[in-house]
Amino acid sequence: MAEPQVIVSREIHIDLPPEPELARAVREQGVDVGLDNGRRVRLPADHEKALAYAQILATLRRLKQPVYIEIDPDGDTISLVRIPDVGRVHNVRETGDGLEIEIDTSNIRFALRKEDPRFEPLSKTLREAARGRRALILTSDDRHNVLDARFFEPGPDDGPLPDIPIPGLRPRWDFFHRWLWWPIWPWTWWYRGCISEWRAQQVFDAMSSRTCAPLTVPAPCIPFLYPDDGCWARAHEMARLMIDMGLSPRKVWIRGSLRTPTRNNPNCAVYWGWHVAPTLCVRRFWWWLWIIPWVSRRMVIDPSLFTAPVTVAQWKSVQGDPNATLTYTDASDYRWGETDPTYAKTVDRLAFYRARLLERAVNVGPPPYANCA
Repeated sequence: MAEPQVIVSREIHIDLPPEPELARAVREQGVDVGLDNGRRVRLPADHEKALAYAQILATLRRLKQPVYIEIDPDGDTISLVRIPDVGRVHNVRETGDGLEIEIDTSNIRFALRKEDPRFEPLSKTLREAARGRRALILTSDDRHNVLDARFFEPGPDDGPLPDIPIPGLRPRWDFFHRWLWWPIWPWTWWYRGCISEWRAQQVFDAMSSRTCAPLTVPAPCIPFLYPDDGCWARAHEMARLMIDMGLSPRKVWIRGSLRTPTRNNPNCAVYWGWHVAPTLCVRRFWWWLWIIPWVSRRMVIDPSLFTAPVTVAQWKSVQGDPNATLTYTDASDYRWGETDPTYAKTVDRLAFYRARLLERAVNVGPPPYANCA
């Protein structure tokens, strides 16, 4: 059987009716899609994934993101849609199996394996991109094995690529708030906004309730069920919600060779170069410490990994690298020193990862996955 034709297009032209009429229109008429260089492909009305793919294509068009499409070899019918990453390569490492790649717009550790028949040309592209800090359109599968890599040159409508801080550079350290108040008097913990364990669980439940239904992903839900990437946007949105609740969140960042088990990836684990989540100061009662009856600790709120608040030590322990380093910042740190005071970047990134969750749900089935223990 002939291999499907692959198209990676930066242009997406798709006309869709408003949401109330979308499903009916797709079922009755199908969808025509315009791509680079005037190429046109089609989502037929009887395609089982037509509605979801149409929604994904519309999202990518709005966000000005490219698309990876596989076309049936006997025509111009879409058989598969994937969402690539666009970013500069900042790290390429040799491994026993091939190469490990990190880009500045993702916390995933991508892999290019030696058994891939395209290993040589793809590895050449990746190394050249790393040497020149050039941007790539990088497409991967659910194991984050590289499927396609090609150079990205910003067009007149793209503007220059933002200079995203390289993960691992230490952001500012809020010395005053972390250390100066700690030893003075017990009531300073109240001043700093510490809450009870019961309240912390309430806050966690409020964040978790925002999770996306994987086959509909209605905005403004948070895609906790796509833990692979986008943690900084999830953390920033949670911090915003907590601040609106009158709380004083901070953030904890971890950097290392992270491997974290999860039932929300079909391969039962995710591989990160770094991860971030918001924290809250939580009081606990030690009955024997009558002189200072209330003591506090930082608890991590991370519904992508847990079902309740956990200590920083517990949060670190599940991520597979005991030598990983931790960094603490205030809530305004969006990504390694970059800020997003208006939350505009957060809104766009959450929309992007909602589309990623929908893509996975329609291609391999919705999480959680029963094969994961």
